[in-house]
Amino acid sequence: MAEVVLQNVMKNYGPLYAVNDVSFTVEHGEFVALVGPSGCGKTTTLNLIAGLIPITGGDISIGNRIVNELDPKDRDIAMVFQNYALYPNKTVYKNLAFPLQMRRLPKAEIERKVKAAAAVLDITHLLERKPRQLSGGQQQRVALGRALVRDPAVFLMDEPLSNLDAKLRVQMRSELKRFHHNLDATVIYVTHDQLEAVTMADKMAVMNGGALQQYDTPANVFAEPVNTFVASFVGSPAMSLIPLTAATRGAQTVLTSPEGWELPLSPENARKAQASSTPNVILGARHSTLKLQPTKVPGSVPGKVYTVEPTGDVTFAQIFISEAVVNISLDPSVQIEPDQEVWVEFDQGKMHLFDAETTMALRAK
Repeated sequence: MAEVVLQNVMKNYGPLYAVNDVSFTVEHGEFVALVGPSGCGKTTTLNLIAGLIPITGGDISIGNRIVNELDPKDRDIAMVFQNYALYPNKTVYKNLAFPLQMRRLPKAEIERKVKAAAAVLDITHLLERKPRQLSGGQQQRVALGRALVRDPAVFLMDEPLSNLDAKLRVQMRSELKRFHHNLDATVIYVTHDQLEAVTMADKMAVMNGGALQQYDTPANVFAEPVNTFVASFVGSPAMSLIPLTAATRGAQTVLTSPEGWELPLSPENARKAQASSTPNVILGARHSTLKLQPTKVPGSVPGKVYTVEPTGDVTFAQIFISEAVVNISLDPSVQIEPDQEVWVEFDQGKMHLFDAETTMALRAK
C-alpha cells in the first residue's frame, strides 16, 4: 500500500521555519494537492517527501516505511517537474527508457514498459520524435510517461502545468485526472493555483507560512474554511470578508458597522458571534450567496458599486460595504453602474463568522 504519512515534519534554515510541524496522511490511491501562495512551504514539503532536502524534525513514511534517511532513489517515488526535464537530444522512446536502463532492466522489459506507458498517455505516435518537435502538452505527457515507466509507489508533481497556456492547462487537468483514475495512483501535487487543486484533488492541504492551515476535501475546504486565510484563498472569486462588531439589542444579537448600520443575526449565527473571544468579528460570504437589492429589504445592508465585470454568462460586481470590497455574482441582465447606491442581502444560512482576534471560524455553542 502506497500510503504517505507526515508526522510533525519540520524544516528550518536557522531561525526560519520553511515547514513547521506539518502532519497529514495521504491514503493509497488518493490525489492530494498541496496549495498555497508563493513561499508557503508547499514545494519544500514535496522536496522533503522526495528526499531532495534533509528533514529537520518529525517523520515521513511511504508504504509503512520511515524514509527520513533514505536517498530519493530508494523511496519508490517518481517526480514530474515544472520544466519537464527531458533530454533534448534523445527521442521520446529513449527519454522514457532512460530511467529503466539506469536500473539495468532487460531490453525486452524496457520495451514493454515504454510501449505500455506510451499507450496509456496516447504518445505512441511520438516515440521517434525529439522534445523540440513536441508541443508543451506533448512534452508534459512524456514527462509523465518517464515517471510512469518506473511504476513507483507515489507520484510527486511540482507545478507540472505552470508552463502551459490557459487552454492547454484546462485540457491537461482533465488528462491528469484521468491518469490518476486509470492507474489508481497515489499522487501528491504542488500548485499555487487553487482552481487546479479544487478540480483535480481528492483532498487539499492548504498551507501558509510553513504551516498546514486545513486538510480536507475540496468541497469541505470551500464550504467550511477553518480561518480567514483559507476563506480568502480558496474560491474564485474568494470569499468576501467584512470586519464588524457584535452587539446585543435586547434579546437579539446584531452586527454593527462603523457607519452605524446593523445586521440582525439568526439564533444560530448569534451563538457563533457569542463564541468570539472579543466583540470584534469578521463576516464572510461567497459571491453566489449574496443578492443585490435596489431598496432595503430584511437582512440587507447598504453599499456602493465599485466596479462591474461582465464575463458573458455571469457578471461580477464589487461593492463597497463598510470599507470592505464584496464580490457578488449577477445575472448579465442586471444593469448597475459604478458609484450606484445599492443594498446587499445576506443569506443567514450560508454566511460565515470568524473571530477577528484569532481569525478562526466561529462555531455555534
